[in-house]
Amino acid sequence: MRHRVAGRRLSRPTGHRIALYRNLVSDLLRYEKIVTTEAKAREARPLAEKMITWGKQGTLHARRQALAFLGDKDVVDKVFTEIGPRYAERSGGYTRIIKLGQRLGDGASMAQLELV
Repeated sequence: MRHRVAGRRLSRPTGHRIALYRNLVSDLLRYEKIVTTEAKAREARPLAEKMITWGKQGTLHARRQALAFLGDKDVVDKVFTEIGPRYAERSGGYTRIIKLGQRLGDGASMAQLELV
């Protein structure tokens, strides 16, 4: 039984899965729109919203937390100078998932994750 077990494993070991999430979130914040599978989009969404919330706070501690997760100084600078102030009046819900249908190769359900 899987009682009280949150998140998806995505058939990956823990380190690979964390690296996948970091790459998805940093690409979303860099390009403001990514196309991926629906399961990966649903897992990356709360992490991206947390980064944007830290960007809204604008404190040194929040910047260091974002840099520890993302690891890319350019993306962190964009979050804190452009994206965070853009959503200053919004209290959550910074991303949207749009379903795109099935992938031709393996039939996986695809989705577009984008900033609102």
